[in-house]
Amino acid sequence: MSSPEERVSSPKDRVRDACARYGEAVIALWCADLLAGRAGFDDPAHPSIVWLGGPTAEAIIAKRLKPDYWPRVWGARGLLYAWTPAAAPAVVAGLGDESWRVQEMSLKVVRLRELGEAAEVAAVLTADEIERVRKAAVRALARIGEAEHAEAIRDMLDDPFVRYDAERALEEMRRRLDRPL
Repeated sequence: MSSPEERVSSPKDRVRDACARYGEAVIALWCADLLAGRAGFDDPAHPSIVWLGGPTAEAIIAKRLKPDYWPRVWGARGLLYAWTPAAAPAVVAGLGDESWRVQEMSLKVVRLRELGEAAEVAAVLTADEIERVRKAAVRALARIGEAEHAEAIRDMLDDPFVRYDAERALEEMRRRLDRPL
């Protein structure tokens, strides 16, 4: 594949193709820079944002729209498929982003990459006003939380949207920590 425009593909496929072309470390650091706001939507020092944003990025470019939070979301999502430990601080910082979509995607990366340094912020996000953020925070804590974070998960047992995930998270934590919570 010579460019991301040649075929419609999943985000995973586009990131993997970008890694094959530019190298995983280059793509992961670019994603971290996007997430942290250090790289722009149309930054000539980096590959085309279409590698990460696909057809939505193409539409934004074609219509010359202001991309808003999408580059940060795409940067976080890219870190699900390309990784370097140097990206961890940007992911943890993404938990405090003003956009719930960035927070949610950053929590998914926290869970996958097992970024224990994000546990305290994830515990706070279990009480976020956005249901999808609460759910992602509970799921992240299942993987990275310690016994002291179980209370934040237990508090979600009364939330009908998050209850199932909270029950599963507590069970995962019990198994992982090998102790009652």
